[in-house]
Amino acid sequence: MAGDLKISEMRDLTKIERVGAHSHIRGLGLDSALEPRAASEGMVGQTSARKAAGVIVKMIQEGKIAGRAVLIAGKPGTGKTAIAMGMAKSIGQETPFSMLAGSELFSLEMSKTEALMQAFRKAIGVRIKEETEVIEGEVVEIQIDRPAVAGAASKTGKLTVKTTEMETVYELGGKMIEALGKEKVQSGDVIAIDKASGKITKLGRSFSRSRDYDAMGPQTKFVQCPDGELQKRKEIVHCVTLHEIDVINSRTQGFLALFTGDTGEIRGEVREQIDTKVAEWREEGKAEIVPGVLFIDEVHMLDIECFSFLNRALENDMAPILVVATNRGITTIRGTNYKSPHGIPLDFLDRLLIISTQPYTEEDIRKILDIRCQEEEVEMSDDAKILLTKIGVETSLRYAIQLITSAALACQKRKGRIVEIEDISRVYELFYDVHRSTQYLMEYQSEFMFSEVPTGEGNQDDATPMVS
Repeated sequence: MAGDLKISEMRDLTKIERVGAHSHIRGLGLDSALEPRAASEGMVGQTSARKAAGVIVKMIQEGKIAGRAVLIAGKPGTGKTAIAMGMAKSIGQETPFSMLAGSELFSLEMSKTEALMQAFRKAIGVRIKEETEVIEGEVVEIQIDRPAVAGAASKTGKLTVKTTEMETVYELGGKMIEALGKEKVQSGDVIAIDKASGKITKLGRSFSRSRDYDAMGPQTKFVQCPDGELQKRKEIVHCVTLHEIDVINSRTQGFLALFTGDTGEIRGEVREQIDTKVAEWREEGKAEIVPGVLFIDEVHMLDIECFSFLNRALENDMAPILVVATNRGITTIRGTNYKSPHGIPLDFLDRLLIISTQPYTEEDIRKILDIRCQEEEVEMSDDAKILLTKIGVETSLRYAIQLITSAALACQKRKGRIVEIEDISRVYELFYDVHRSTQYLMEYQSEFMFSEVPTGEGNQDDATPMVS
């Protein structure tokens, strides 16, 4: 049993880090004057698009603007989603960033407008301020009296806490002793105790103990011993999204619904009451609204009803900034017979600031492949990188990136350490790109099912697939 417990503990500590398509992106790669660096924070090229995205991020961070919409449009594989990810990383933790694909809205469980409304409210943050009584000081001594007889009354103890000006002894009950043990508090630690909830927060180790010869890790933080009164009134700030408040108030097990994701449709009356309450808090100075970002990828997948909803929703003063992306040209608006640029109705296109992404140059592709090799921990020779760059230029960047890990496995199979030209050639022969696959289809189309391309001038039977 003890062995099982140890295994589960080990499993909890294992951190899973998977390499994704955009895991190398750390930001937009701009300097303080919003000028894009050639290659920075995982971003390469697309200088004008990144600069435009940087201006949008600046607007979001100032929090003065809401209900604006931005369209990132460009060919497939020109870094539209990468720019959105860069924006998410640049904005910071406190500003909410919600991401979804256009096809995610079409679910059997809830209507499209409800799914869009929930996505909108996930992208609007509320910063709630509250004052609380806090005991803050340096622990001088912890004294715990354990009962002499097992099973007798619960253990009691005393905690001596001091600031630079005063020192006090507090009586401890069972719960507080347990909390101190959980936080591994010892003499010399600077702690804060929330009087209302009894929550203990370890702020760091006192500078006066910095010369002690205790076993300390490199992450040990040293802080000054607090001055003034032991008991203080402190302002605590909580950040939540409007959607989280909606879910908690919408049903009896609302708080659990946050974890299960089974929120269902939320009634309009609940949202109205919450909006009224948040408006009251804003007037009293207890809360402030943080308009975040809602990113919808593949926006051409939305239909005319969704676009009508977005038109109306953007006019609300509590709307987030909407960023949409598409790789379509002039195409049919879903749900109608009409065509328009990017498959977006013209009245909605009017609201959009359009950022265009350009195809990558050969030099850009080389830099991106360098970054991806580092991210995927693949060592590659310069000749192999030149060949892979050439493949990227002639086929597509995505195809070239996908060959990196495959080539590393081919190299591993021949017991090599560095990926060479022969490994790239091997996987290039094994895995077809779109052009070669299309060529193969054209040559052997009569062998495939439901082939509609006639093979010659003969009758219709010539195009009928052979069934063996």
